[in-house]
Amino acid sequence: MTEILKSWKPSRSRISTSSSAAVTSAPAGSAVAVQRRCSGSDPEFAPTALLHNLKHNKILHEHNVVLTIITADTPRVAEEDRVQIKPLSQHFARVSLKFGYMEQPNVPKALAIARKHGWQFDIMSTSFFLSRRALKPSAKSGMPSWQDHLFIALARSASDATDFFQIPTGRVVEVGTQVTV
Repeated sequence: MTEILKSWKPSRSRISTSSSAAVTSAPAGSAVAVQRRCSGSDPEFAPTALLHNLKHNKILHEHNVVLTIITADTPRVAEEDRVQIKPLSQHFARVSLKFGYMEQPNVPKALAIARKHGWQFDIMSTSFFLSRRALKPSAKSGMPSWQDHLFIALARSASDATDFFQIPTGRVVEVGTQVTV
């Protein structure tokens, strides 16, 4: 496989394909790097989990997908508007899933809709890469210590992305980073 991500940095790297570098192997199957699109976020940047997997393991799968999950400003999204697929190259694609703010996101069900749009994948040979941030208190945060600890406790009690998006747990790889607050 000669196409890989080019000129990336762990925090803000643009997705681009190039033949200027090589990966050590290309495992069969698909790698889906999940990112949640928040207001102000740029969908042109690669998810942290994809970048860290490339940085530490030096591999890209046979098929790679950047999956962006978007929450719409409407309560529900029609099935025909839920999935958008944009091929980037023979080995890369961008898939956007849109859910209404009243809907419970179900990624496997939405990916089944993507099959109707021509995207071929097998859930049992697909690995989902998710980013996880571990928050650590900082002595120089500018907030009182109790506020740091309260914020960290609330963040830890947030629902797990795997459960929230209903992704099969046996197919998930979580890549973590530590962030001081």
